[in-house]
Amino acid sequence: MISFRSGILVACLSATACMDTAPDVIIMGELEALVPPLGEGSVWPGLSTSGGRVVLSWQERDADNVWSVKTAILDEDGWTPAYTVAHTTKDSEFFINWADFAGVELLQEDMLVAHWLVRGPERGYDYGVRISRSTDAGQTWTEAWTPHTDGTRTEHGFVSKFSMDDGKVGMVWLDGRDSVDRDGASGITGAVALRYRSFDRDGVPTPEVLIDDRVCDCCQTDAATAASGPVVVYRDRSPDEVRDIYVTRLVDGQWTEGAPVHQDGWVIPACPVNGPAVAARGNDVAVAWFTGADDELKAQVAFSNDGGVHFGEPIRVDEGRPLGRVDVLWLENGSALVMWMERRTRTGEILVRQVMPDGGLGEVSLVTATSAGRDSGFPRMIQDSEGRVVFAWTGTGQARRVRVARTSEAVR
Repeated sequence: MISFRSGILVACLSATACMDTAPDVIIMGELEALVPPLGEGSVWPGLSTSGGRVVLSWQERDADNVWSVKTAILDEDGWTPAYTVAHTTKDSEFFINWADFAGVELLQEDMLVAHWLVRGPERGYDYGVRISRSTDAGQTWTEAWTPHTDGTRTEHGFVSKFSMDDGKVGMVWLDGRDSVDRDGASGITGAVALRYRSFDRDGVPTPEVLIDDRVCDCCQTDAATAASGPVVVYRDRSPDEVRDIYVTRLVDGQWTEGAPVHQDGWVIPACPVNGPAVAARGNDVAVAWFTGADDELKAQVAFSNDGGVHFGEPIRVDEGRPLGRVDVLWLENGSALVMWMERRTRTGEILVRQVMPDGGLGEVSLVTATSAGRDSGFPRMIQDSEGRVVFAWTGTGQARRVRVARTSEAVR
């Protein structure tokens, strides 16, 4: 068992209770370790859920140095076998990166959608996205295809995928086609952009769409589907190197112009490799993110009750030395559970905290101690159909492999 530091998370049963009364206590108990069918070389987990199923994905390297994208599903009967989505070959070498990695999500009732990254001939940051689908719980996969059509030897990655009301699957990615001087004459380069495409159940894609022509080069994107439509969050990049978190929404088939979730004003002439996270429930939207504005590191969350059109003031959640690497999900009582990493003297910690939209804060609870370095990757969490929170992270040191644990009780 893995114990929470305090054994509890604190939350209010209504949005107004936190203002005038002591919060009610939700007992978390212990985290129970889950044992998915992982290999020793597993890293960089992803989580999604639909109905009573939790989908875990990861990348894995075997003794022959062959990398694979794998997935397994947890339901009431336990784990399915681990199925291989794709693996490296002589003609398809994976792009391997701690921050930009493969993922598999259950995006329609019976359809898994996977993406992974493949190196181009120039290697380095010449890499592209591959997409595949499965309708038999990951046992077989369609032939992979590439969503970006530019053919440039530049960066294409940091993919987020999401379900759409018309049965299609949408995706956004960071696209470097305009970040290089392609004619070799001007010496002037552009910026990495945010682009979008969707496809139907048969894999037939719609045309590519440019959402934002200047974004942060290597911060993760994230997406959620509110009642009013898809919401995408990303780190913007202004000409003056302000790199704040922006939101865009798909309205009547058109993406809105990106707007700041909050104007932190973080000026940094480099990518912090620290993207935002978004969760939606109805038209309530929560966005968590990391910032270093005014030379003060913060992990914070902001709330919207109109599908991401307007957000309230950010609420700080960290304990003073955050590393970021955030995640967020909604709970039944109207609070959000925010996860982030915090730096300690020699290590890092993965922490969670419940936050009410009115600013009420629960106690900080420890999920696990870990490395503060890149080897610990980006932890993830999801809530199963019973209300229990499932956590996944990359263990470090001699325990380096994906670890999965679940709260012993529902968190509501």
